[in-house]
Amino acid sequence: LHLQVQVRFFRISCCKITLFYTLKKKKSSLISFLLRIFARKKKLMATHNELGKEGEEEAVRFLIGKGYMILHRNWRSGKFELDIVAQQHDECIIVEVKTRRNTLFGTPETAVDNRKIRRIVSSANAYLLKYGIDMNVRFDIITVTGNQKPFQIEHIENAFYPPIW
Repeated sequence: LHLQVQVRFFRISCCKITLFYTLKKKKSSLISFLLRIFARKKKLMATHNELGKEGEEEAVRFLIGKGYMILHRNWRSGKFELDIVAQQHDECIIVEVKTRRNTLFGTPETAVDNRKIRRIVSSANAYLLKYGIDMNVRFDIITVTGNQKPFQIEHIENAFYPPIW
């Protein structure tokens, strides 16, 4: 008994992979084969995610060192997401953290384009409404560059203002 199973995966590493696998004996061999593919993908992405987490940890330490009070880290609600929400004096600071290994392909802050700014502002609005916060809001970007500690950290205060749309 020969069955040909076509499995399609979309958007894995920004490409389309079509996989043909001929199943001759057991269905479990197909399942174990697919598990191995996903295990490899996760393993490759772990290094990238680890660097991002380390960058956010460094950004939090940096802000605490400057006297900021951290309200939330990695805040999520539905489609809304904020890296760091902090407070200093009577101001709520929304911080976007960008971590890069190096600046060969541009500075980290250039990754915060108009589309990303709109998402951050929408997320900040949802956050403020959810918690009933009524204070001035500032949008900052913290860039973290390097492979390991000590990282190079740059804090850009008032990095952008909410667009009018």
